[in-house]
Amino acid sequence: MHRHGPGRGDETRRRIAVEAARLISEDGIRDYHAAKRKAAARLGVQVDTALPKNAEIEDALREYQRLFDAEDQPRRLRDLRESAREALRFFERFEPRLVGAVLDGSADRHSSVCLHVFSENAEAVAGFLDERGVPYEQQARPLRLTREVQREFPAFVFSAGEVPVDVIVLPEELLRQAPLDRSGEKPMRRASLATLEELLAAAPPA
Repeated sequence: MHRHGPGRGDETRRRIAVEAARLISEDGIRDYHAAKRKAAARLGVQVDTALPKNAEIEDALREYQRLFDAEDQPRRLRDLRESAREALRFFERFEPRLVGAVLDGSADRHSSVCLHVFSENAEAVAGFLDERGVPYEQQARPLRLTREVQREFPAFVFSAGEVPVDVIVLPEELLRQAPLDRSGEKPMRRASLATLEELLAAAPPA
């Protein structure tokens, strides 16, 4: 019986994942689906071809950073995590949680500090920012609660010095039930201030 290596479809998905990771890292494309489609187009691959999963994009992104950004990325990540620590302290009354690339370690120069905060009224968060003189832009962010259910939630976007901060306001019931991650298969990873402190303490100085 002959053993076959990876099929052509697997190799195509791999090439798309690598190119999508480059686009995310260099061009700051944050939408993984858009990055996959653009990567496929650049490679001359039909967009109806099976595209790589988001988990494959994340693996390729980490590999890209190891190869091309190994010197600067750890320092940048630590700086962003220290900014995230201040943001978590700032929003303490809203039981904030850190999410996204700054938490999972894949942050690059285009990354924001992304938080989930919890309140039944987004205007409470707006008022909190207004009282402290923080200029912001209000937007909306889609999150998938289950495989079948996706909802939009209010978000406040502002800068803390040179660091962009993206704060999504969720109802308090979602404090214990995280939305799904990019893969759509498992709950999003989230970290409290105490957990982030542990990550900072465990990481070697950049």
